[in-house]
Amino acid sequence: MQNWLKKNPEIRTIRVIASDLNGVARGKRVPARYADKIIKDGTRFPMSALNLDIWGEDIQDSALVMESGDQDGVLLPTGRGFVPMPWLNTPTGLLPVWMYRDDGLPFLGDPRHALAEVQNRFKAKGYTPVVGVELEFFLIDDTGEEPQMPVSPLSGKRRIAGEILSSHALDMFDNFFTELYDACDKMDIPADAAISESGLGQFEINLLHQPNALKAADDAWLFKILVKGIARKNGFAASFMAKPYPNYAGSGLHMHFSVLDHKGLNIFDNSSAEGSAALHNAVQGCLSAMPGSMLIFAPHANSYARLVPEAHAPTSVAWAYENRTVAIRIPSGPPKSRRIEHRLPGGDVNPYLSVAVILGAALNGIEDGIEAPTPITGNAYTQKLPQVPETWDGAITSFEKSDQVARILNPELMLNFLSTKRQEASKMADLSPEQQIEIYLDSV
Repeated sequence: MQNWLKKNPEIRTIRVIASDLNGVARGKRVPARYADKIIKDGTRFPMSALNLDIWGEDIQDSALVMESGDQDGVLLPTGRGFVPMPWLNTPTGLLPVWMYRDDGLPFLGDPRHALAEVQNRFKAKGYTPVVGVELEFFLIDDTGEEPQMPVSPLSGKRRIAGEILSSHALDMFDNFFTELYDACDKMDIPADAAISESGLGQFEINLLHQPNALKAADDAWLFKILVKGIARKNGFAASFMAKPYPNYAGSGLHMHFSVLDHKGLNIFDNSSAEGSAALHNAVQGCLSAMPGSMLIFAPHANSYARLVPEAHAPTSVAWAYENRTVAIRIPSGPPKSRRIEHRLPGGDVNPYLSVAVILGAALNGIEDGIEAPTPITGNAYTQKLPQVPETWDGAITSFEKSDQVARILNPELMLNFLSTKRQEASKMADLSPEQQIEIYLDSV
């Protein structure tokens, strides 16, 4: 980290940031001359700062605030080191950190530690999850009363329809995508292919698979921050909110994963298109945990506008081979690349929690050894299948009662997350969908 600063003497300030439970970056701006102290000793801010609502306000009944005296935690570097923030005019280094207690133990309310716990469960069994994510987002002109597609810097025109896999739509914002990919290279974010999606001004970028779940989640979290920053630099907004437009598809964060054994072999591969018993067990684990995990996959009021039939987002607890109408899809391809795609999470999720719950559910299934039900065929929307919770309140209740999720997330984090979502749900109930969109557009 010190070498990075020496190689980049133009850096004048640093940002020290950690993820709260909503995936919002919380932290400090520090003059670069004090960086050595941050690297050596870390920094401090209240543990309650990782348990704020979407407005950035304290959770009223949280034990982290008044009851405990609003104690500080210690924020230490995650190991990624500094990365640049090329969307800012002032040369700035960003240092990701995560929270510990004064006794050196992890603060269990930190979502990154939740994922670390799951990764350690895999490691204890000699397994390594290999994770890649696909992130969908919208480019938005938010200067008017309602969101709309930005004017193309090339043509000066505003498109009024979604354009699936349109190269023209990508070309319209070529400067934005060029800057974005250049920044990904500088930030060590493995951005792969970009496509135009079905929503109005909607795009998707894949991040390459990583044999390190923490690195994959770090990449996704930093990518969301980066996309928003580069968009603002180009004069418009980028949003990962689930559903900014009622008449167009919403945005998801689809996660692909396989699992390697201690020899580096994919345990989902049995040299067939069907996949191994371990794959079927992992699918069953994901299905069993799905209702209780819904609050992680759809954490906001706007999330549920995305989860409607025939809108390219799954609504049933089901799986299939090469079928995008289900929540759990097994993509085709060579057997050695056999993997699971989890399609339920929205673009508005906290990547750390989403990756943790998906991997933890899969490991639950592998440990339990229960066979998955028969995969469905055809359109899942037209079949009588078990449904995921359809409302925010329903998801809150399912999360609280879920034995499967309790095997994945620690009780402290579950309690904090429940308190956060209940406070948000109470406050959001008084707001119109338009007011909710205004809040979520930048924050998630």
